[in-house]
Amino acid sequence: MIILAIGDVVGTPGCEYLRRRLPTIKKQYGVDFCIANGENSAAGNGITPQSADELFECGVDLITTGNHVYRRREIYERLDTCRDIIRPANYYTGNPGKGVAVADMGSVKIGVINLAGNAFMDGSNNPFTCVDACLEEIKDCRIKLVDFHAEATGEKRALGFYLDGKVSAVFGTHTHVQTADEQILPEGTGYITDLGMTGTVQSVLGVTPQIIITKLKTNMPSRFDNNEGECMLNGCLFEIDKQSGKTLSVQRINIRG
Repeated sequence: MIILAIGDVVGTPGCEYLRRRLPTIKKQYGVDFCIANGENSAAGNGITPQSADELFECGVDLITTGNHVYRRREIYERLDTCRDIIRPANYYTGNPGKGVAVADMGSVKIGVINLAGNAFMDGSNNPFTCVDACLEEIKDCRIKLVDFHAEATGEKRALGFYLDGKVSAVFGTHTHVQTADEQILPEGTGYITDLGMTGTVQSVLGVTPQIIITKLKTNMPSRFDNNEGECMLNGCLFEIDKQSGKTLSVQRINIRG
């Protein structure tokens, strides 16, 4: 089974580029199931029902999120009612949404866990202890996937090794910068530290550079606008055996134009 995990989709440019390229990419690589991180898919920041619908219309099967998931209040009800949009499972009990989803593909069930890191991030519960409980929820799924939305590369690597052999694949999101360390860990878990982003190439994490430069120089609040221009799609393809749940191959993709 071919799983495509797509890095953080940023703003209107990212959504429009995904709409234009994803159908062809899925056909080209024979993708069976597609996950995208959509916490920045709304114009400016966050995720809205409209931007979530745009991702689904592009061909995304399940949306994960992260630390910006609660920026836009209009998404709260959708998080509680839509099983195909999840937020970090280690956010506090009572927060809108769920952190685990199961997709029934007929011949196999795919369990997906969304987690947030602790290092250099807003407060959340410990992802290592949380993931143990989440694994119990998807113990009947042969394919298990984890989106670890975290800042620190060391924290991501550590969780990858912690889950090696327990899940099919671990992929990091959040930094918007794709890492070149895709691999299969010793016990058969596919891994990449960060998928990267889907959005404008000539930008600072999808945002107009001058806005970020001014913010860093003055430390004053700034409205983030998504830069226009050439876009890219970052992600990773995981070929996973449906019987064993182990990753057979990993291929990082970076598509432009």
